[in-house]
Amino acid sequence: MYSKEKQRVSPSVIRRLPKYRRSLLELQSRGISRISSKELSRITGLTASQIRQDLNNFGGFGQQGYGYNVEELFKEVGGILGLDKEYNVVLVGFGNLGQAVANYLQNKIGFNLSAIFDINPNLIGTELRGITVQNFSGLNQFMRENKVDIGIIATDKSSAQSVSNMLCAGGVKGIWNFAPLDLIVPYSVVLENVHLSDSLYTLAYYINNHGK
Repeated sequence: MYSKEKQRVSPSVIRRLPKYRRSLLELQSRGISRISSKELSRITGLTASQIRQDLNNFGGFGQQGYGYNVEELFKEVGGILGLDKEYNVVLVGFGNLGQAVANYLQNKIGFNLSAIFDINPNLIGTELRGITVQNFSGLNQFMRENKVDIGIIATDKSSAQSVSNMLCAGGVKGIWNFAPLDLIVPYSVVLENVHLSDSLYTLAYYINNHGK
Protein backbone atom coordinates (compact mmCIF):
# COMPACT_ATOMS: atom_id res chain seq x y z
CA MET A 1 0.00 0.00 0.00
CA TYR A 2 1.20 3.51 -0.83
CA SER A 3 2.66 5.43 2.10
CA LYS A 4 1.68 9.10 2.10
CA GLU A 5 4.99 10.28 3.53
CA LYS A 6 6.18 13.48 1.91
CA GLN A 7 8.53 12.91 -1.01
CA ARG A 8 9.65 14.74 -4.09
CA VAL A 9 7.90 13.52 -7.19
CA SER A 10 8.20 15.13 -10.60
CA PRO A 11 5.12 17.18 -11.62
CA SER A 12 5.16 15.33 -14.96
CA VAL A 13 4.70 12.04 -13.09
CA ILE A 14 1.77 13.46 -11.12
CA ARG A 15 0.11 14.66 -14.31
CA ARG A 16 0.31 11.16 -15.79
CA LEU A 17 -1.45 9.54 -12.82
CA PRO A 18 -5.00 10.55 -13.91
CA LYS A 19 -4.30 8.92 -17.28
CA TYR A 20 -3.34 5.68 -15.54
CA ARG A 21 -6.47 5.89 -13.43
CA ARG A 22 -8.72 6.40 -16.48
CA SER A 23 -7.11 3.44 -18.21
CA LEU A 24 -7.51 1.22 -15.16
CA LEU A 25 -11.16 2.22 -14.85
CA GLU A 26 -11.71 1.26 -18.48
CA LEU A 27 -10.02 -2.09 -17.87
CA GLN A 28 -12.32 -2.76 -14.92
CA SER A 29 -15.37 -1.99 -17.05
CA ARG A 30 -14.13 -4.66 -19.50
CA GLY A 31 -13.76 -7.22 -16.73
CA ILE A 32 -9.95 -7.33 -16.88
CA SER A 33 -8.48 -8.06 -13.46
CA ARG A 34 -4.76 -8.31 -14.21
CA ILE A 35 -2.46 -6.47 -16.62
CA SER A 36 1.24 -6.21 -17.32
CA SER A 37 3.13 -2.94 -17.76
CA LYS A 38 3.63 -3.89 -21.43
CA GLU A 39 -0.12 -4.28 -21.96
CA LEU A 40 -0.81 -1.09 -20.02
CA SER A 41 1.67 0.73 -22.24
CA ARG A 42 -0.40 -0.12 -25.32
CA ILE A 43 -3.46 1.44 -23.71
CA THR A 44 -1.82 4.59 -22.35
CA GLY A 45 0.64 5.24 -25.16
CA LEU A 46 3.49 5.37 -22.65
CA THR A 47 6.38 2.94 -22.55
CA ALA A 48 6.34 0.04 -20.10
CA SER A 49 9.57 1.36 -18.63
CA GLN A 50 7.99 4.78 -18.06
CA ILE A 51 4.99 3.23 -16.34
CA ARG A 52 7.17 1.16 -14.02
CA GLN A 53 9.35 4.19 -13.20
CA ASP A 54 6.31 6.36 -12.47
CA LEU A 55 4.69 3.82 -10.18
CA ASN A 56 7.96 3.01 -8.43
CA ASN A 57 7.92 6.57 -7.08
CA PHE A 58 5.13 5.40 -4.79
CA GLY A 59 6.21 1.85 -4.03
CA GLY A 60 6.05 -1.44 -5.91
CA PHE A 61 2.50 -2.31 -6.93
CA GLY A 62 3.21 -5.08 -9.44
CA GLN A 63 4.77 -8.52 -9.21
CA GLN A 64 7.21 -9.95 -11.72
CA GLY A 65 5.45 -12.55 -13.82
CA TYR A 66 2.07 -11.44 -12.47
CA GLY A 67 1.71 -7.82 -13.46
CA TYR A 68 -0.70 -5.44 -11.76
CA ASN A 69 -3.98 -6.20 -10.06
CA VAL A 70 -6.22 -3.72 -11.91
CA GLU A 71 -8.69 -3.05 -9.10
CA GLU A 72 -6.00 -2.67 -6.44
CA LEU A 73 -3.85 -0.39 -8.60
CA PHE A 74 -6.88 1.74 -9.43
CA LYS A 75 -7.51 2.24 -5.70
CA GLU A 76 -3.83 2.94 -5.02
CA VAL A 77 -3.57 5.57 -7.74
CA GLY A 78 -6.78 7.17 -6.45
CA GLY A 79 -5.25 7.28 -2.97
CA ILE A 80 -2.06 8.87 -4.29
CA LEU A 81 -4.15 11.54 -6.00
CA GLY A 82 -6.13 12.11 -2.79
CA LEU A 83 -9.39 10.85 -4.26
CA ASP A 84 -10.08 8.83 -1.13
CA LYS A 85 -11.05 12.07 0.63
CA GLU A 86 -13.94 14.53 0.48
CA TYR A 87 -13.40 18.15 -0.62
CA ASN A 88 -15.73 21.08 -0.04
CA VAL A 89 -15.73 23.41 -3.00
CA VAL A 90 -16.97 26.94 -3.72
CA LEU A 91 -17.29 28.44 -7.18
CA VAL A 92 -16.93 32.16 -7.85
CA GLY A 93 -18.25 33.21 -11.25
CA PHE A 94 -21.39 31.66 -12.74
CA GLY A 95 -21.16 32.81 -16.34
CA ASN A 96 -21.01 30.32 -19.20
CA LEU A 97 -17.67 28.88 -18.12
CA GLY A 98 -18.65 28.77 -14.46
CA GLN A 99 -21.88 26.96 -15.29
CA ALA A 100 -19.96 24.40 -17.34
CA VAL A 101 -17.52 23.81 -14.48
CA ALA A 102 -20.37 23.54 -11.96
CA ASN A 103 -22.18 20.97 -14.07
CA TYR A 104 -18.97 19.00 -14.47
CA LEU A 105 -18.42 18.94 -10.71
CA GLN A 106 -21.88 17.55 -10.06
CA ASN A 107 -20.69 14.21 -11.44
CA LYS A 108 -17.37 14.09 -9.57
CA ILE A 109 -17.59 11.98 -6.43
CA GLY A 110 -15.65 13.46 -3.53
CA PHE A 111 -15.83 17.08 -4.74
CA ASN A 112 -18.82 18.64 -3.02
CA LEU A 113 -19.89 21.93 -4.58
CA SER A 114 -21.29 23.69 -1.53
CA ALA A 115 -21.80 27.26 -2.79
CA ILE A 116 -21.78 29.41 -5.92
CA PHE A 117 -21.21 33.17 -5.98
CA ASP A 118 -21.63 35.86 -8.63
CA ILE A 119 -22.13 39.64 -8.91
CA ASN A 120 -24.65 39.54 -11.75
CA PRO A 121 -28.15 40.29 -10.38
CA ASN A 122 -29.63 38.22 -13.20
CA LEU A 123 -27.80 35.16 -11.92
CA ILE A 124 -28.11 35.68 -8.17
CA GLY A 125 -30.98 33.57 -6.87
CA THR A 126 -30.93 31.11 -9.74
CA GLU A 127 -30.31 27.47 -8.93
CA LEU A 128 -28.18 24.63 -10.16
CA ARG A 129 -29.38 21.25 -8.89
CA GLY A 130 -30.44 22.65 -5.56
CA ILE A 131 -27.55 25.09 -5.10
CA THR A 132 -28.70 28.72 -5.08
CA VAL A 133 -26.32 31.28 -6.59
CA GLN A 134 -25.44 33.78 -3.87
CA ASN A 135 -24.36 37.39 -4.01
CA PHE A 136 -20.57 37.66 -4.10
CA SER A 137 -20.77 40.08 -1.16
CA GLY A 138 -21.58 37.09 1.07
CA LEU A 139 -18.41 35.15 0.24
CA ASN A 140 -16.41 36.29 3.27
CA GLN A 141 -19.17 35.36 5.69
CA PHE A 142 -19.64 31.98 4.04
CA MET A 143 -15.93 31.27 4.32
CA ARG A 144 -15.97 32.17 8.02
CA GLU A 145 -18.90 29.87 8.73
CA ASN A 146 -17.94 26.89 6.56
CA LYS A 147 -14.89 24.76 5.90
CA VAL A 148 -13.84 25.17 2.30
CA ASP A 149 -11.01 23.15 0.79
CA ILE A 150 -11.05 24.29 -2.83
CA GLY A 151 -11.99 27.59 -4.43
CA ILE A 152 -12.77 27.73 -8.14
CA ILE A 153 -12.35 31.04 -9.95
CA ALA A 154 -14.30 31.49 -13.19
CA THR A 155 -14.41 35.29 -13.20
CA ASP A 156 -12.91 37.80 -15.59
CA LYS A 157 -9.25 38.74 -15.42
CA SER A 158 -9.78 42.04 -13.62
CA SER A 159 -11.30 40.54 -10.49
CA ALA A 160 -9.52 37.18 -10.33
CA GLN A 161 -6.68 38.22 -8.01
CA SER A 162 -8.96 39.92 -5.48
CA VAL A 163 -11.21 36.85 -5.46
CA SER A 164 -8.15 34.68 -4.94
CA ASN A 165 -7.05 36.85 -2.01
CA MET A 166 -10.45 36.42 -0.37
CA LEU A 167 -10.42 32.66 -0.85
CA CYS A 168 -6.91 32.38 0.56
CA ALA A 169 -7.82 34.54 3.54
CA GLY A 170 -10.82 32.27 4.08
CA GLY A 171 -8.59 29.24 4.47
CA VAL A 172 -8.79 27.33 1.19
CA LYS A 173 -6.11 24.73 0.58
CA GLY A 174 -6.22 24.97 -3.18
CA ILE A 175 -7.46 27.14 -6.04
CA TRP A 176 -8.58 25.95 -9.47
CA ASN A 177 -8.23 29.05 -11.62
CA PHE A 178 -9.93 29.45 -14.98
CA ALA A 179 -9.37 33.21 -15.23
CA PRO A 180 -6.77 34.27 -17.83
CA LEU A 181 -4.33 35.48 -15.18
CA ASP A 182 -1.40 33.92 -13.36
CA LEU A 183 -2.47 34.40 -9.76
CA ILE A 184 -0.23 35.07 -6.78
CA VAL A 185 -1.10 32.92 -3.78
CA PRO A 186 0.56 32.12 -0.44
CA TYR A 187 2.97 29.20 -0.35
CA SER A 188 0.46 27.27 1.76
CA VAL A 189 -2.14 27.32 -1.04
CA VAL A 190 -1.88 25.01 -4.05
CA LEU A 191 -2.68 26.73 -7.35
CA GLU A 192 -3.75 25.02 -10.57
CA ASN A 193 -4.15 27.39 -13.50
CA VAL A 194 -6.30 26.26 -16.42
CA HIS A 195 -5.56 28.61 -19.31
CA LEU A 196 -7.91 27.52 -22.09
CA SER A 197 -6.40 29.96 -24.58
CA ASP A 198 -2.89 28.58 -23.99
CA SER A 199 -4.13 25.08 -24.77
CA LEU A 200 -5.96 26.28 -27.89
CA TYR A 201 -2.89 28.19 -29.16
CA THR A 202 -0.70 25.15 -28.53
CA LEU A 203 -3.11 23.06 -30.59
CA ALA A 204 -2.92 25.62 -33.41
CA TYR A 205 0.89 25.42 -33.35
CA TYR A 206 0.91 21.64 -33.63
CA ILE A 207 -1.66 21.69 -36.43
CA ASN A 208 0.61 23.95 -38.43
CA ASN A 209 3.82 22.10 -37.62
CA HIS A 210 2.65 18.49 -37.56
CA GLY A 211 4.94 16.25 -39.56
CA LYS A 212 7.37 19.05 -40.52
